[in-house]
Amino acid sequence: MGHLDHATFGWLTPVLSYVMACIGAALGLRCTVRALGATGRSRRNWLVTAASAIGSGIWTMHFVAMLGFSVSGTDIRYDVPLTILSLLVAMLVVCAGVFAVGYSRDRTRALFLGGLTTGLGVASMHYLGMAAVRLHGRVGYDPALVALSVVIAVVAATAALWAGLNIKSPVAVTVASLIMGAAVTSMHYTAMFAVSVRVTPSGQALPGATAMQFIFPLAVGLGSYLFLTSAFVALSPTTGEREASASAQRPVESAAH
Repeated sequence: MGHLDHATFGWLTPVLSYVMACIGAALGLRCTVRALGATGRSRRNWLVTAASAIGSGIWTMHFVAMLGFSVSGTDIRYDVPLTILSLLVAMLVVCAGVFAVGYSRDRTRALFLGGLTTGLGVASMHYLGMAAVRLHGRVGYDPALVALSVVIAVVAATAALWAGLNIKSPVAVTVASLIMGAAVTSMHYTAMFAVSVRVTPSGQALPGATAMQFIFPLAVGLGSYLFLTSAFVALSPTTGEREASASAQRPVESAAH
Protein backbone atom coordinates (compact mmCIF):
# COMPACT_ATOMS: atom_id res chain seq x y z
CA MET A 1 0.00 0.00 0.00
CA GLY A 2 1.33 3.42 -0.92
CA HIS A 3 1.23 6.20 1.66
CA LEU A 4 -1.18 8.94 0.53
CA ASP A 5 -0.43 12.57 1.30
CA HIS A 6 -3.30 14.98 0.68
CA ALA A 7 -1.34 18.10 1.58
CA THR A 8 2.15 17.79 0.14
CA PHE A 9 2.60 21.58 0.35
CA GLY A 10 1.14 21.86 3.85
CA TRP A 11 -1.91 24.08 4.32
CA LEU A 12 -1.35 25.93 1.04
CA THR A 13 -3.47 23.75 -1.25
CA PRO A 14 -6.35 23.08 1.23
CA VAL A 15 -6.68 26.79 2.04
CA LEU A 16 -6.35 27.91 -1.58
CA SER A 17 -8.88 25.29 -2.74
CA TYR A 18 -11.34 26.50 -0.08
CA VAL A 19 -10.85 30.11 -1.21
CA MET A 20 -11.58 29.15 -4.84
CA ALA A 21 -14.72 27.26 -3.80
CA CYS A 22 -15.92 30.31 -1.83
CA ILE A 23 -15.24 32.72 -4.71
CA GLY A 24 -17.11 30.51 -7.16
CA ALA A 25 -20.04 30.16 -4.75
CA ALA A 26 -20.19 33.90 -3.99
CA LEU A 27 -20.07 34.85 -7.65
CA GLY A 28 -22.66 32.22 -8.55
CA LEU A 29 -25.03 33.44 -5.85
CA ARG A 30 -24.67 37.09 -6.87
CA CYS A 31 -25.36 36.19 -10.51
CA THR A 32 -28.39 34.11 -9.49
CA VAL A 33 -29.77 37.06 -7.50
CA ARG A 34 -29.31 39.27 -10.56
CA ALA A 35 -30.97 36.64 -12.78
CA LEU A 36 -34.07 36.40 -10.59
CA GLY A 37 -34.50 40.16 -10.90
CA ALA A 38 -34.16 40.10 -14.69
CA THR A 39 -36.24 38.80 -17.59
CA GLY A 40 -35.71 37.39 -21.07
CA ARG A 41 -32.21 37.22 -22.48
CA SER A 42 -30.75 39.06 -19.49
CA ARG A 43 -31.98 36.36 -17.09
CA ARG A 44 -30.55 33.63 -19.29
CA ASN A 45 -27.17 35.36 -19.48
CA TRP A 46 -26.99 35.84 -15.71
CA LEU A 47 -27.88 32.18 -15.13
CA VAL A 48 -25.20 31.02 -17.58
CA THR A 49 -22.67 33.22 -15.78
CA ALA A 50 -23.81 31.83 -12.42
CA ALA A 51 -23.45 28.23 -13.64
CA SER A 52 -20.01 28.85 -15.16
CA ALA A 53 -18.84 30.55 -11.96
CA ILE A 54 -20.02 27.78 -9.64
CA GLY A 55 -18.79 25.04 -11.99
CA SER A 56 -15.40 26.70 -12.44
CA GLY A 57 -15.08 27.28 -8.70
CA ILE A 58 -15.85 23.66 -7.86
CA TRP A 59 -13.51 22.26 -10.52
CA THR A 60 -10.70 24.65 -9.60
CA MET A 61 -11.15 23.76 -5.93
CA HIS A 62 -10.86 20.06 -6.76
CA PHE A 63 -7.72 20.29 -8.84
CA VAL A 64 -5.97 22.91 -6.70
CA ALA A 65 -6.44 20.43 -3.86
CA MET A 66 -5.10 17.67 -6.15
CA LEU A 67 -1.88 19.65 -6.58
CA GLY A 68 -1.15 18.62 -3.00
CA PHE A 69 -1.96 14.93 -3.58
CA SER A 70 0.94 12.48 -3.74
CA VAL A 71 1.50 8.75 -3.29
CA SER A 72 4.78 7.34 -2.00
CA GLY A 73 6.51 4.98 -4.44
CA THR A 74 4.96 6.33 -7.64
CA ASP A 75 4.71 9.43 -9.78
CA ILE A 76 1.27 10.79 -10.72
CA ARG A 77 0.09 11.89 -14.14
CA TYR A 78 -3.32 13.04 -15.42
CA ASP A 79 -5.20 11.95 -18.53
CA VAL A 80 -5.86 15.27 -20.30
CA PRO A 81 -9.15 14.42 -22.15
CA LEU A 82 -10.72 12.94 -19.00
CA THR A 83 -9.67 15.94 -16.95
CA ILE A 84 -11.24 18.33 -19.46
CA LEU A 85 -14.37 16.13 -19.53
CA SER A 86 -14.64 16.49 -15.75
CA LEU A 87 -14.66 20.30 -16.18
CA LEU A 88 -17.39 20.11 -18.84
CA VAL A 89 -19.48 17.83 -16.61
CA ALA A 90 -19.17 20.32 -13.73
CA MET A 91 -20.28 23.19 -15.99
CA LEU A 92 -23.20 21.33 -17.60
CA VAL A 93 -24.76 19.82 -14.50
CA VAL A 94 -24.51 23.06 -12.52
CA CYS A 95 -26.05 24.86 -15.49
CA ALA A 96 -28.94 22.35 -15.53
CA GLY A 97 -29.55 22.85 -11.80
CA VAL A 98 -29.36 26.64 -11.94
CA PHE A 99 -31.68 26.86 -14.96
CA ALA A 100 -34.18 24.48 -13.32
CA VAL A 101 -34.41 26.79 -10.32
CA GLY A 102 -34.25 30.01 -12.32
CA TYR A 103 -37.14 29.17 -14.66
CA SER A 104 -39.37 26.74 -12.75
CA ARG A 105 -42.68 27.91 -11.31
CA ASP A 106 -42.67 25.16 -8.69
CA ARG A 107 -39.60 26.28 -6.78
CA THR A 108 -39.72 23.47 -4.18
CA ARG A 109 -39.76 20.71 -6.78
CA ALA A 110 -37.11 22.49 -8.86
CA LEU A 111 -34.93 22.89 -5.78
CA PHE A 112 -35.12 19.17 -5.00
CA LEU A 113 -34.46 18.01 -8.56
CA GLY A 114 -31.87 20.71 -9.22
CA GLY A 115 -30.01 19.95 -5.99
CA LEU A 116 -30.03 16.22 -6.69
CA THR A 117 -28.89 16.65 -10.29
CA THR A 118 -26.20 19.19 -9.45
CA GLY A 119 -24.94 17.21 -6.44
CA LEU A 120 -24.63 14.01 -8.45
CA GLY A 121 -22.92 16.01 -11.18
CA VAL A 122 -20.40 17.47 -8.73
CA ALA A 123 -19.66 13.98 -7.42
CA SER A 124 -19.33 12.72 -11.01
CA MET A 125 -16.90 15.55 -11.74
CA HIS A 126 -14.78 14.51 -8.75
CA TYR A 127 -14.67 10.83 -9.60
CA LEU A 128 -14.06 11.54 -13.30
CA GLY A 129 -11.14 13.66 -12.17
CA MET A 130 -9.90 10.74 -10.07
CA ALA A 131 -10.36 8.37 -13.02
CA ALA A 132 -7.95 10.66 -14.91
CA VAL A 133 -5.19 9.88 -12.39
CA ARG A 134 -2.43 7.68 -13.77
CA LEU A 135 0.05 6.01 -11.39
CA HIS A 136 1.99 2.79 -10.92
CA GLY A 137 -0.54 0.74 -9.03
CA ARG A 138 -4.26 0.19 -8.47
CA VAL A 139 -6.66 2.72 -6.94
CA GLY A 140 -9.42 1.47 -4.61
CA TYR A 141 -12.28 3.19 -2.78
CA ASP A 142 -14.06 2.79 0.56
CA PRO A 143 -17.76 2.46 -0.47
CA ALA A 144 -19.08 4.03 2.76
CA LEU A 145 -16.93 7.16 2.35
CA VAL A 146 -17.80 7.38 -1.35
CA ALA A 147 -21.51 7.30 -0.45
CA LEU A 148 -20.95 9.95 2.24
CA SER A 149 -19.13 12.20 -0.24
CA VAL A 150 -22.07 11.95 -2.67
CA VAL A 151 -24.55 12.82 0.10
CA ILE A 152 -22.43 15.86 1.05
CA ALA A 153 -22.32 16.92 -2.61
CA VAL A 154 -26.13 16.72 -2.96
CA VAL A 155 -26.73 18.59 0.31
CA ALA A 156 -24.18 21.28 -0.62
CA ALA A 157 -25.69 21.71 -4.10
CA THR A 158 -29.23 21.94 -2.72
CA ALA A 159 -28.10 24.49 -0.13
CA ALA A 160 -26.39 26.52 -2.88
CA LEU A 161 -29.54 26.61 -5.02
CA TRP A 162 -31.71 27.44 -1.99
CA ALA A 163 -29.37 30.29 -1.11
CA GLY A 164 -29.60 31.57 -4.67
CA LEU A 165 -33.38 31.73 -4.35
CA ASN A 166 -33.67 33.15 -0.86
CA ILE A 167 -30.56 35.17 0.01
CA LYS A 168 -30.32 38.68 -1.37
CA SER A 169 -28.09 40.90 0.78
CA PRO A 170 -24.33 40.99 0.12
CA VAL A 171 -23.51 40.11 3.74
CA ALA A 172 -25.81 37.08 3.69
CA VAL A 173 -24.33 35.99 0.34
CA THR A 174 -20.83 36.22 1.82
CA VAL A 175 -21.78 34.06 4.83
CA ALA A 176 -23.57 31.54 2.59
CA SER A 177 -20.53 31.38 0.30
CA LEU A 178 -18.20 30.61 3.21
CA ILE A 179 -20.51 27.79 4.33
CA MET A 180 -20.91 26.43 0.80
CA GLY A 181 -17.16 26.58 0.24
CA ALA A 182 -16.65 24.54 3.40
CA ALA A 183 -19.28 22.02 2.29
CA VAL A 184 -17.77 21.54 -1.18
CA THR A 185 -14.24 21.27 0.21
CA SER A 186 -15.47 18.75 2.81
CA MET A 187 -16.98 16.70 0.00
CA HIS A 188 -13.63 16.68 -1.81
CA TYR A 189 -11.57 15.57 1.17
CA THR A 190 -14.16 13.01 2.27
CA ALA A 191 -13.92 11.50 -1.22
CA MET A 192 -10.11 11.63 -1.07
CA PHE A 193 -10.03 9.83 2.29
CA ALA A 194 -12.01 7.05 0.57
CA VAL A 195 -9.02 6.44 -1.73
CA SER A 196 -6.46 3.70 -1.21
CA VAL A 197 -3.59 2.86 -3.54
CA ARG A 198 -1.75 -0.45 -3.95
CA VAL A 199 1.53 0.57 -5.55
CA THR A 200 3.19 -1.65 -8.14
CA PRO A 201 6.77 -0.36 -8.59
CA SER A 202 7.70 0.13 -12.22
CA GLY A 203 10.29 2.00 -14.23
CA GLN A 204 7.90 2.47 -17.14
CA ALA A 205 6.97 6.04 -18.03
CA LEU A 206 3.41 7.02 -17.13
CA PRO A 207 1.10 8.44 -19.81
CA GLY A 208 -0.50 11.85 -19.39
CA ALA A 209 0.63 15.21 -18.05
CA THR A 210 1.93 16.23 -14.65
CA ALA A 211 -0.17 18.49 -12.46
CA MET A 212 2.18 21.43 -13.04
CA GLN A 213 2.25 20.91 -16.82
CA PHE A 214 -1.51 20.88 -17.29
CA ILE A 215 -3.71 21.34 -14.22
CA PHE A 216 -1.86 24.29 -12.69
CA PRO A 217 -2.07 26.50 -15.84
CA LEU A 218 -5.74 25.59 -16.35
CA ALA A 219 -6.56 26.28 -12.69
CA VAL A 220 -4.80 29.66 -12.93
CA GLY A 221 -6.80 30.45 -16.08
CA LEU A 222 -10.12 29.58 -14.46
CA GLY A 223 -9.15 31.43 -11.31
CA SER A 224 -8.42 34.54 -13.40
CA TYR A 225 -11.82 34.14 -15.08
CA LEU A 226 -13.51 34.05 -11.67
CA PHE A 227 -11.73 37.20 -10.49
CA LEU A 228 -12.46 39.12 -13.69
CA THR A 229 -16.12 38.05 -13.68
CA SER A 230 -16.35 39.06 -10.01
CA ALA A 231 -15.15 42.53 -10.96
CA PHE A 232 -17.70 42.72 -13.80
CA VAL A 233 -20.57 41.68 -11.50
CA ALA A 234 -19.47 44.11 -8.80
CA LEU A 235 -19.36 47.02 -11.27
CA SER A 236 -22.58 46.25 -13.20
CA PRO A 237 -25.71 47.97 -11.85
CA THR A 238 -28.35 45.90 -10.08
CA THR A 239 -32.00 45.84 -11.17
CA GLY A 240 -32.86 48.23 -8.36
CA GLU A 241 -30.12 50.65 -9.39
CA ARG A 242 -31.27 50.58 -13.03
CA GLU A 243 -34.87 51.23 -11.99
CA ALA A 244 -33.78 54.10 -9.73
CA SER A 245 -31.74 55.60 -12.58
CA ALA A 246 -34.67 55.29 -14.99
CA SER A 247 -37.01 56.91 -12.45
CA ALA A 248 -34.59 59.77 -11.94
CA GLN A 249 -34.40 60.41 -15.68
CA ARG A 250 -38.17 60.52 -16.24
CA PRO A 251 -38.78 63.83 -14.41
CA VAL A 252 -35.85 65.39 -16.31
CA GLU A 253 -37.29 64.25 -19.65
CA SER A 254 -40.79 65.48 -18.65
CA ALA A 255 -39.43 68.89 -17.69
CA ALA A 256 -37.59 69.14 -21.00
CA HIS A 257 -40.84 68.65 -22.88
